[in-house]
Amino acid sequence: MAEAIAGGVLTAKKSPLTVPPSGRERPRPKAGLKQATLAKVRAVIKFLLDSGIISWGLLFAGWGVIALFYDPTFFPGPIETVQGAWELILDGTLLKFSLVSLYRVFKGWVIGSIIAVPIGLLIGRIRLVKQLVEPLVDYFRFIPAIAFLTLFIMWFGVGERSKVLLIVYNTCFIVIVNTASGVLSIDQRRIQAARTLGASELKIVLHVLLPECIPHIFTGVRLGLGSAFTSIIAAEMLAAKEGLGYLIFTSRLYFRIDWIMSGIIMLGLLGYFTDRVFRAFGRVALKRYGISDIKEFGQ
Repeated sequence: MAEAIAGGVLTAKKSPLTVPPSGRERPRPKAGLKQATLAKVRAVIKFLLDSGIISWGLLFAGWGVIALFYDPTFFPGPIETVQGAWELILDGTLLKFSLVSLYRVFKGWVIGSIIAVPIGLLIGRIRLVKQLVEPLVDYFRFIPAIAFLTLFIMWFGVGERSKVLLIVYNTCFIVIVNTASGVLSIDQRRIQAARTLGASELKIVLHVLLPECIPHIFTGVRLGLGSAFTSIIAAEMLAAKEGLGYLIFTSRLYFRIDWIMSGIIMLGLLGYFTDRVFRAFGRVALKRYGISDIKEFGQ
């Protein structure tokens, strides 16, 4: 009897491999699966927001909806604009004019930056230069480049020189201001310490001023790039036979609004990708000076 009872007790014990009877099954981990799915959804939404896909999607969707209420010849939608751009791509006009505008922007931007950086360093470093030059910079930087367009055409002609000089003018001031502010923000105790250790003025500039100013110079040159793109359109509208500004201005004669929008979109793409290339250069070549590629608004 004891053995039977013992055997019964032993058989009554559930083995860890025993399947529970029907109606008493263990609940499946639905909560964990739901949380994992939500986490994936949040990750996808975050990626779409960070990459700008949602923003661009909303923009094009709104553009398409508004275009439904107008004649395509007056307000073309995204599809009509793509069709018009395709015409310009097939005959080579869009690519050719884009390269011409990009060359002018790059040339004027580089020359303007090369001129502006030393001036900004001198303004921030030498008090007399600051007193002489800063009032002129503060005055002329509020006069837009387009105000000098007619004068530049009269003085330098309708060739490349007037357009490039207009871009140089529009680029210089923002680079000067950022560079000078970078020099003025340096702790003077660091300069005094370097001078105490026997450093010459040239070494102070090369090893103290420039490393501290590079983030400000980099920001100023990036902003100058945007100014260069804004000024090229004004120059090409009135004094050019090639370029995106010329395309945008002359398309009105044929009432091709789709060509105008194609030129505007192409201009934005050129500026966007040029800025991204310059940011990548800063991240790689100037990382030790504090230049990063953190995607923040206005950075």
